[in-house]
Amino acid sequence: MKATADPRELLDDTFSYREAREAGLSDTRIYGLRDAGAILALGGGVYRWAEAPPADLDLIEVAERVPRATLCLETALARHELIDSIPVAIDVAIPRGKTRPALKAPCRLHQFDPQTFDLGRGTLDVGARTSLGIYSAERSLVDIVRIRHLQGSDIAWEALRRWLRQPGASPAQLIETAKHFAGAEPAIRKALEVLL
Repeated sequence: MKATADPRELLDDTFSYREAREAGLSDTRIYGLRDAGAILALGGGVYRWAEAPPADLDLIEVAERVPRATLCLETALARHELIDSIPVAIDVAIPRGKTRPALKAPCRLHQFDPQTFDLGRGTLDVGARTSLGIYSAERSLVDIVRIRHLQGSDIAWEALRRWLRQPGASPAQLIETAKHFAGAEPAIRKALEVLL
């Protein structure tokens, strides 16, 4: 590939420093594009064209830089419209034992048990080259209830109340999900008894 070609034609909307170098861009050209505002530095050698379609740049950085990253807890609850508050940081789950990446985006990293990590895990297209994981509403509720001593029980009860009002909400399915996590089932059953 020629360095004189339009770099926009050589690279995706989001790309890495390495990919830019492989496309023939010199350090001077990369940093010149950044300094001119043509590309945005997302962190950790990840860039995005400023003219790319609008997207949440923090979520793109997480998707690009953190393998198996999964939105969880308050962030997932907000995405499922189970809480009104906007989290001050992005709650991201990674499997326990994996390296905790340094991110530019404001994140709270949580390490979850690898044996239950994929339970209730779906994906979300955030405009990155790879999808970002997100836990289901049921998994997010179980997680927020089981660690309510860290996150605050008000959030857990608000989310559970709102979830129960949704068409198709199945307390039995929530209890079934809770069975996979030590100590979560009794807490979920007690909360449901109070709220139902």
